[in-house]
Amino acid sequence: MNDCIFCKIISGQLLCEKLGETQNVFAFSDIQPQAPLHALLISKEHVASLNNLTPQKRREILPEMYDLADQIVQDKGLRERGYRTVINNQKEGGQVVFHLHMHVLAGAKLRGHIGA
Repeated sequence: MNDCIFCKIISGQLLCEKLGETQNVFAFSDIQPQAPLHALLISKEHVASLNNLTPQKRREILPEMYDLADQIVQDKGLRERGYRTVINNQKEGGQVVFHLHMHVLAGAKLRGHIGA
């Protein structure tokens, strides 16, 4: 999608701090972090939300998101301390950018809604 900020990141039109990548998922640092580590893991294919995933895409994308999240916190030395994964779905679920993405937060005692 031309106006989707995450699609622009995937295409290289916008720069980011890349944290990792799989066949279906791209990970980068959030520009407004809510914790010392705040990664965003996005589907490479534009999918607006969890509601728009086909069963096949759900089986492909979501396991890769969780595996990459685990790899990132392990690489940062934060896996054993603990981390939070969050997928907001639709407006009332807190989704702001309508491109499937997961937040990964770590590096501090997390409290409240999503951040430290």
